[in-house]
Amino acid sequence: MSGMRASKNMTFPVFQRAALRALAALTMLLATSVRSNFVFDDDPLQPVTQDETVSVGGVVTLTCSVKENDNSSLQWSNTAQQTLYFGEKRALRDNRIQLVKSTATELIITISEVQLSDDGEYTCSIFTMPVRTARATVTVLGVPGKPVITGFEDAVQEGGKVTLTCTSSGSKPPAKLHWFRDQEEIQGRPDVVESNPDEPTYTVTSELTLAVSRHDNNALIACAVDHPSIANGDKRTEQPLNVLFSPSVSIQPESDLPREGEKFFLQCVGNGNPEPTAFVWRRKDGELPPMAKVDDAFLRFESLNKTDNGVYECQADNGIGTGDVTHTLLVQDPTAMSTSSGVDHAVIGGVVAVIVFIMLCLLIVLGRYLIRHKGTYLTHEAKGSDDAPDADTAIINAEGGHSGVDDKKEYFI
Repeated sequence: MSGMRASKNMTFPVFQRAALRALAALTMLLATSVRSNFVFDDDPLQPVTQDETVSVGGVVTLTCSVKENDNSSLQWSNTAQQTLYFGEKRALRDNRIQLVKSTATELIITISEVQLSDDGEYTCSIFTMPVRTARATVTVLGVPGKPVITGFEDAVQEGGKVTLTCTSSGSKPPAKLHWFRDQEEIQGRPDVVESNPDEPTYTVTSELTLAVSRHDNNALIACAVDHPSIANGDKRTEQPLNVLFSPSVSIQPESDLPREGEKFFLQCVGNGNPEPTAFVWRRKDGELPPMAKVDDAFLRFESLNKTDNGVYECQADNGIGTGDVTHTLLVQDPTAMSTSSGVDHAVIGGVVAVIVFIMLCLLIVLGRYLIRHKGTYLTHEAKGSDDAPDADTAIINAEGGHSGVDDKKEYFI
């Protein structure tokens, strides 16, 4: 028994040393077989791959190539080290994975309808001695959802503040949120990023606080999502602000020339949010004239009279506040002409005067021209009879003058 114990005690260290040597050899083999796709050397049998980035729902292409081959097959494996393709032979039944090309020096596959679970490292191996491998990292981008803005539910009164919240879920890596007023970017609070349960995506939230005035009413506030998975620009949601403010008021007369005896009205125009619905008319220097009737936003005069002259005030109320304005009414004589009418007549008179002047000038020039050429005709007609001793000779010379075409010329107008 004691001899057997001694034999066992001697064999255990030998077994332990052998196990350690085997472990060291395995470690060296793994170190030799695992090579990164970022390491390039002169080994023609070393596979070469490249990392890929793809959005959820897209298609990713994995390419593995070697410079030379010693009749060994290339193989692609997924993140769980399950063989996808061994040469041209499909190993995993997944219709999303398809063979594109398989040669002695190249193996190309595609994965369609990419999911978040496809994210990770894929391995290309060539079964030489030793086995050579290269890894390709596939980064799957989670596409963020369209942003949702809350805080517009209630209108805000002029001079108050409104806080808006923008939220977008499903992004990987976390998206970035941007705020805009119309086309101008404005700064909100820093984004708050939270991990979504049961999936490797994130929800991003941002807040914006605005002090509003009446000029912000109907301004478009937009929240935009910026993420590498969004190919064309960004995703955005926009909504107009609803700002409540008291009315600003103006009075518009029916015409610029209120004439005695005519019908006439003044209209009170209020611009507010909401629009004013109540109007009050007053006369600054006394009661409203008996012939003046209040018709909501209108003050109507059935027949103007000089006694209607005065300063009239309109006050508009929209429930948020009131606004008022005054207008001075000055009734003119029935024959009065408006300033614009006088200007029109003056312009027309000036144009007519210019036309008459031009015509007179043309007539003078034309008359002088006709007179000058008529005198020339008479002079040539009588030429040759000036030196005749008597009337008969003058007539003969005048008649003979018509036969000499070269000597005498006639001018006609």
